[in-house]
Amino acid sequence: MLNRERSITSEIQTRIEKAQKENPKCKVRKDSVKFIDTIITASPEFFDRRSAEETEKYFKHALEFLQEEVGADNIFSAVVHMDERNPHMHLCFVPLTKDKRLSAKDVIGDRNKLIEWQDKFHEHMSKEFSELERGESAAITKRKHVPTWLFKQANRLTEQMEQMKREIEGIGAFNAQKKKESLLDMFCKWYPRINAFENQLKPYAQQLEILQHNEEALEAKMKQAQRNAQIVQNENSSLIYQLREYQEFVESIPEELRKELNERYEQKQAGQTQDLQL
Repeated sequence: MLNRERSITSEIQTRIEKAQKENPKCKVRKDSVKFIDTIITASPEFFDRRSAEETEKYFKHALEFLQEEVGADNIFSAVVHMDERNPHMHLCFVPLTKDKRLSAKDVIGDRNKLIEWQDKFHEHMSKEFSELERGESAAITKRKHVPTWLFKQANRLTEQMEQMKREIEGIGAFNAQKKKESLLDMFCKWYPRINAFENQLKPYAQQLEILQHNEEALEAKMKQAQRNAQIVQNENSSLIYQLREYQEFVESIPEELRKELNERYEQKQAGQTQDLQL
């Protein structure tokens, strides 16, 4: 429906550079959201009653809505997948505002704006497909949106995990004690944060399962593409997957070293508890 002409990285960078020419104040921070991936679909029952031509018409009408809302020039990919039980469209865009600022916060908005988007989308679609029913609003279901700070926290934990992996790989006969001390210090700071991170995810379990499903579907369709690590991280923001990766990392540490780290960690925790009691 709208196939990208270049790699995802090039599509994003081209739009950002064009925006910066029009607005020199357009900044790209380290934590800036450079693109957003959305999925447009409907219930399987809705599509069961329609021909391929009618289904295509549905997605074209949906594309018109997104072009109006986020800007047609900001959309670089809109691909419809018909070879699954439930047809759907993956649509990717760069969150540039009308005054050419890179701001996902201003484009997507908060919880209330997202609900307004859903209402407007239903109003737009029902003009052509009157039988469409609006799903229950998040204002009614009280479903929680996953906060941005959780994704940022996951990025920090991942960076720390990768650093520990490098420390483990660098352990040799002549530096073992020094490397172990450095690794112990990092592990004692990192490990309790994983436990806290797991607890922080629990209120958003349903939303994270949806994110993971979307991630797996997108990966299956785009596995042939060569994407750099940052794009993969931005595109596939699955916190549940990252938590499992942290846990698998702990299990992957050689048993003798892991046992030593755990013993030293417990000793350090016990010492801190004793200091507090004194």
